[in-house]
Amino acid sequence: MLKLSENPPILTPGYDSLADLPGRWWVAHTKSRFEKSFAMSLLARGKGYFLPLVKRVTISGGRRRHVLAPLFPSYVFFSGDDEDRREALSTNCLCKALSVPDQDALVSSLTAIEKALAAEAPLEPYPHVAVGRRCRVTAGRLRGVEGVVIRREGRAQIVLEVELLGRGAVLEIEADLLEPID
Repeated sequence: MLKLSENPPILTPGYDSLADLPGRWWVAHTKSRFEKSFAMSLLARGKGYFLPLVKRVTISGGRRRHVLAPLFPSYVFFSGDDEDRREALSTNCLCKALSVPDQDALVSSLTAIEKALAAEAPLEPYPHVAVGRRCRVTAGRLRGVEGVVIRREGRAQIVLEVELLGRGAVLEIEADLLEPID
């Protein structure tokens, strides 16, 4: 576990805002728990990146520890050209580098998050499973179970339908374990 001072900066040093970073934006899908390693690799190579980190308190060995955790686990945003993308893939930290078709929309969304972080506003990850949306459980003993979200406060509730009977059952589950089905 890294000390707070050992974490990579949220934004490449030398830039006031992520909108100032040159090049095209890419979304790096990192291997599990490799976000900070990837950011450190980009930092060492002088490449532009944005890794939104939020403060968390964990209890380990009976002690409270303050850590910085990625707001979007397994994702880091970086800028550059195709050669920078190839270099990023060579770090052995990534599963893939996703192209961003609408650069302006991504920069706008990330700028809002950057401003919230700068203002030290409390941010929490929010999986995008809206009420009424069909989703699937991604992990645990219920992995692969599909249903429709009917409630989102705290723990999510999804309806498991038996269409033939015209009935269903409600399952309460952590929202973090749900992914939308397109």
